Amino acid sequence: MTKNKDEKNASKSKKELFLANLNQRQQEAKLVRRIVAIVALILIIIVAVVGTSGYFYIKSALQPVSSDSDKEIIIDIPIGSGVSTISQLLEDNGLVKNAKVFKYYVKFKNESNFMAGEYHMNPSMTIQEIIESLKTGKIMQEPVFTMTIPEGKQLKEIAAIIAEKTNQKEEEIWKQLNDETFIKGLMAQYPDILTTEIWAKNIKYPLEGYLFPATYSYYEEKPTLESIISVMLDKTESVVNAYETEIARDDLTVHQFLTMSSLIEEEATKNVDRKKIASVFYNRIEEGMPLQTDPTVLYALGEHKDRVLYEDLEVDSPYNTYQNVGLPPGPIANAGTISMEAALHPDETDYLYFLASKDGKVYFSKSLNEHNELKAKYITENN
Repeated sequence: MTKNKDEKNASKSKKELFLANLNQRQQEAKLVRRIVAIVALILIIIVAVVGTSGYFYIKSALQPVSSDSDKEIIIDIPIGSGVSTISQLLEDNGLVKNAKVFKYYVKFKNESNFMAGEYHMNPSMTIQEIIESLKTGKIMQEPVFTMTIPEGKQLKEIAAIIAEKTNQKEEEIWKQLNDETFIKGLMAQYPDILTTEIWAKNIKYPLEGYLFPATYSYYEEKPTLESIISVMLDKTESVVNAYETEIARDDLTVHQFLTMSSLIEEEATKNVDRKKIASVFYNRIEEGMPLQTDPTVLYALGEHKDRVLYEDLEVDSPYNTYQNVGLPPGPIANAGTISMEAALHPDETDYLYFLASKDGKVYFSKSLNEHNELKAKYITENN
């Protein structure tokens, strides 16, 4: 009897212990749920506060600077000014509250066709009234000089063109183009394109590849270097913005997009080859193969040569795509829209190799054996 009683007591103790543990776990679970609920509530409140604050901040920034002001403000919009420049001029002259908000509003509304000229405005104008006014300007003025930046030019070459056109010393232009304070000032004006990626560890020149190739007109005898470069960056920004959806679709940053475009620009001999060349680069990246493109070697060497030698391929540089897999740290030249289009819309091929013969024709191949055969036929035999 005593034994049975002990067994019953032991069983009861185990049950009570089990129930006590179960109750403790339930309490702990309840506590955890309560903590999670509190944290979630706090996060919701924070998001709501930030969202509400942001909404009211933007709403306020889109309101007239002074709705009852009748003060006339004369503002001059120079020829060639982009949205970034115009936005900053409006803020500096007290016509909009925030240049960035105005800029993104214009972008969101897909507004364009702003005209250069002298405008008579006042702080009571609404954002839309300012936008409509900027489309009416007229100015008849001959440029003091024009400057053509060809496709495929590197920053050093662009510095030489600027120096020649402005009668300044090339060394001084080059020094300012790479000055940290100067570049950071430009970054503040063009945050969408000049990101922190241009300061990456192995970048040779931060502005390389960012000055769009085009013919630019200038209406001052001695424009500052900042105004010269700003016109070019305005153009780059407008072109990149046109490709914004496709860049995002391909999960690229602007820096990566301009880098790939520059490789295509430097390798292409004809417009028809660019999409095929782009396909080779993307195929090699997908296969984990180095790009092995000669222009990156020449960029690493810092010189132009008609032919890359085997010894050149040994140059120790992050830009050497024979030694490093993937894209180089940054662009190696400026690219035109045809190369940009190729970067975003490559042909669908199985090609992994290509070479250009002396007559400029490009031959594509899917295997190394095929590539070597083409090389022997069109390169080696003709030397």
